[in-house]
Amino acid sequence: MQAPWGIVDAERSWYVSAEEPEEAEAEELSPLLSNELYRQESPGVSFGFSVFNLMNAIMGSGILGLAYVMAHTGILGFSFLLLIVALLASYSVHLLLSMCIQTGDGCRYHPNSEYWRSWYLDGQTLLIIICVGIVFPLALLPKIGFLGYTSSLSFFFMVFFALVIVIKKWSIPCPLPLIYAEQYFQISNATDDCKPKLFHFSKESVYAIPTMAFSFLCHTSILPIYCELQSPSKKRMQNATHTAIALSFLIYFISALFGYLTFYDKVASELLQGYSIYLPRDVVILTVKLCILFAVLLTVPLIHFPARKALMMMFFSNFPFSWIRHSLITLALNIIIVLLALYVPDIRNIFGVVGSSTSACLIFVFPGLFYLKLSREDFLSWKKLGAFVLLIFGILVGNFSLALIIFNWINK
Repeated sequence: MQAPWGIVDAERSWYVSAEEPEEAEAEELSPLLSNELYRQESPGVSFGFSVFNLMNAIMGSGILGLAYVMAHTGILGFSFLLLIVALLASYSVHLLLSMCIQTGDGCRYHPNSEYWRSWYLDGQTLLIIICVGIVFPLALLPKIGFLGYTSSLSFFFMVFFALVIVIKKWSIPCPLPLIYAEQYFQISNATDDCKPKLFHFSKESVYAIPTMAFSFLCHTSILPIYCELQSPSKKRMQNATHTAIALSFLIYFISALFGYLTFYDKVASELLQGYSIYLPRDVVILTVKLCILFAVLLTVPLIHFPARKALMMMFFSNFPFSWIRHSLITLALNIIIVLLALYVPDIRNIFGVVGSSTSACLIFVFPGLFYLKLSREDFLSWKKLGAFVLLIFGILVGNFSLALIIFNWINK
């Protein structure tokens, strides 16, 4: 029996003969591939490029704040929390993909609906030039699969960043020297400062889960990547997600651990600040700064696709596709991003507020809530109980963290 949620998309020349949702889920087939009837203009994005795109969506500026989080939770405390957030992020993606199978709405998506003063060494000027010359053109691309090449480049930049953090651990002595230190840190020469802590909690620990949630957020890009995946199926996309999250976890942990073991309790909220103080003219550090800049910037176009798609659906769903509208929305999103980058004084505030509000909702609250609402399973089923736990965890942790962050601001 043909279900009413079968999809016909004349513009992209595909046809889907969809089965009942229960049967499709049992076979773990995408709504685009039920009965293996799938025809599309392009062959789709390879599994490897899909993993790179997911990792690019996951790994961004969050990697710069994780060493600070480890300094305020301890090595074991950090490891436990990071693992929990990674597992919950993976599980919430599983719920999202399950909802795609049950509702058939996952790919109802059209990709086109979407100390010097020289100017060239000024950070703000360079940011604007790079956004105009690199980020904006990439964000204009009609398909998210095109970003597989830039995403793979971003991945290697992040690996290089982690390797440099490991190597430079032995270039900065501990206790930290007093030279330059008064700019950012209050330094003592006590050798106790060079002992790593397994567990450590302070008022700054409140930034831990929000920063981790911010660091693992890729859920807005899941469906666009899923739709363009070569031979898309729930199992194949889930494998891509597991691979991306596992590799991201490894890179996060290594960079956070060795960043912490370099500066210990004196690690800055943005890790590279410490290297700017103690190794200001180190060529390798300058190179890794450039790499992390491009890695983070290459993440921005990937986030543009779901953001622009959401705006299109809310305000222009009844209008035909227009390159002018497409370009103007992309430009507006770019301007907002540049303004935030220029005028937010401390990246920790972005991690804290966005992580405890938007990221918590997208990773924990919304997947759990929507699965409870849309799934036809019994409430006592394992998936629905898991969705309920995810929902409650997101509400409690998100609101509690945000309240404590605001309380810290008021006290300061």
